[in-house]
Amino acid sequence: MGLRKCREGAREALVVNREAIKIFIAVLLLFTTVLPASAQPFQSRFVPPDGKILLFIGQDRDSIDAYAGELNVVPAGVMFYTAIQTLSGLQYPVEYGAGFQDAPHLLKEYPASALQVGLYMVDASAGVLQGKHDENIFLLGQWLKETRRPVYLRIGYEFDLPQNGYQPGEYKESYRYIVDRLREQGVDNVAYVWHSYAVLNPVRPLMDWYPGDEYVDWFAVSFFNAYNRGDMAIIANLAKKHHKPLMIAEAAPPKNVDVSHGEVSWRQWYVRFFDFIRDFDVKAVSYINCDWQQFPMFQGDAWGDSRVQVNQVVRNGWLKETGNAR
Repeated sequence: MGLRKCREGAREALVVNREAIKIFIAVLLLFTTVLPASAQPFQSRFVPPDGKILLFIGQDRDSIDAYAGELNVVPAGVMFYTAIQTLSGLQYPVEYGAGFQDAPHLLKEYPASALQVGLYMVDASAGVLQGKHDENIFLLGQWLKETRRPVYLRIGYEFDLPQNGYQPGEYKESYRYIVDRLREQGVDNVAYVWHSYAVLNPVRPLMDWYPGDEYVDWFAVSFFNAYNRGDMAIIANLAKKHHKPLMIAEAAPPKNVDVSHGEVSWRQWYVRFFDFIRDFDVKAVSYINCDWQQFPMFQGDAWGDSRVQVNQVVRNGWLKETGNAR
């Protein structure tokens, strides 16, 4: 009887949470569509009202499900990845050694949640500009419209990560090309996110990669090294200068301070994480809630276990922070 009541209580909490998120997403859709585009200057899309922050959970299907199921929480948003070359994961699940990317599952299981999509474009910028991926851009646009919910699209995410090899001029033009094609297609439920790795390049100024205010709704950073506040602060201040909201587009503690360290992890990474969110008025946060070492792609790298639900200290702190009024 006690177990049944516990399950029923969790089910009721999920229903209430889902209804609250539906209302919140409806507010997001309304928030940037009060005036027609012709009646206002370029305005960033799907920005939460003052005092509110969107929380996305990622970055693979099973990790998202584990977070929602074990914490009895429906995320305000869920995140996944696809590629302009293949559109993998949009119509059926794919797994390349980093967990399942499964958009149909996320759309079905989280009908009230917004979407955050990382669009991989490595080695494809030239092809985009040559029209080689026009069909996929069209199909992506159709899919985006059919979601009927806010989508935050990170075109060529972590554009300044050296390993990605994006050349600034080519990157800017291919970013604009994709946005122009989607706009021509009538896609109006997408916010375009300019996502920096947030480790400043000593050779090239960051703004060399910038597509322009009229093509960027959000600035975004990666938050992995909690001691790299200086570089992230520079980008946060650039966002403010350009009147753009700031997103943490990817975040997780590295192995030396992952959740297995409990109190040490909380003090050395999570406290700094939430301090940054408050200090720089971050409006959306995307947290990668997974055990990185279970995936072949990340084995042997600097990633550990970032599942907040598996350590009691981290779990309690996380629920307290993400359960506040913001």
